[in-house]
Amino acid sequence: MKLSENNQYLRSIRLLRDEINSFSRYPFDLPIVNGLSTLTFHPRVTFVVGENGTGKSTLLEAIATSFGFNPEGGTKNFNFSSRDTHSELYEYIRLSKGIKRPKDGFFLRAESFYNLATNIEELDKSGGGPRIIDSYGGTSLHAQSHGESFFATFINRFSGRGLYILDEPEAALSPFRQMSMISRIHQLVQEESQFIIATHSPIIMAYPDAMILQVNNGFKRVNYEETEHYQIMKQFMNNREKMLNILMES
Repeated sequence: MKLSENNQYLRSIRLLRDEINSFSRYPFDLPIVNGLSTLTFHPRVTFVVGENGTGKSTLLEAIATSFGFNPEGGTKNFNFSSRDTHSELYEYIRLSKGIKRPKDGFFLRAESFYNLATNIEELDKSGGGPRIIDSYGGTSLHAQSHGESFFATFINRFSGRGLYILDEPEAALSPFRQMSMISRIHQLVQEESQFIIATHSPIIMAYPDAMILQVNNGFKRVNYEETEHYQIMKQFMNNREKMLNILMES
């Protein structure tokens, strides 16, 4: 059964603008924050898309941290920190949660996934309980390629009825794996899961049961075909030689 607006886990976030002294310093000078007041999420899948540097990863990190996840990724049970670099934005947002609580959850971010894999190995070496890696497919994440370990986590660890926050998951995945990811997202949506995903991938953001929020100076809800990612990719694929000639003109 899919979640609806009446029982989704995370309804919206609100930026406490009156408590921010200056919007000229990081992270409040980011386009995604500067134009933020209230942001409402789709009950199943919300995509946050936009150019590099707009602040998508910073926003997702703040949402995840405010919800109780480790800033570097993982479940609420992880508390490792390889380097304390997360922004203070989470202190200035308020979450509006639904009446239903998720039974599972994960913050998956490409840039610190290696640190997560290392922490899992360290915890398993210390003993004292069931092996954590068994929930990730049973094979050391460091013994797999980055893409394989990323996908193994997505396939094995995500169990449904959860809130899943994904930061640029395509960074480690081939186009074929990205298509497989759409299938897995759909399975988990049928099992009462909610996703918030920052992505540059025209493949992943093609998932139909979703809301796409495009970031410029603030947020704009757009259709899939209106995204810059889709338009640029379509133009390139349909006019490859012409585009390459333009790009390589001296």
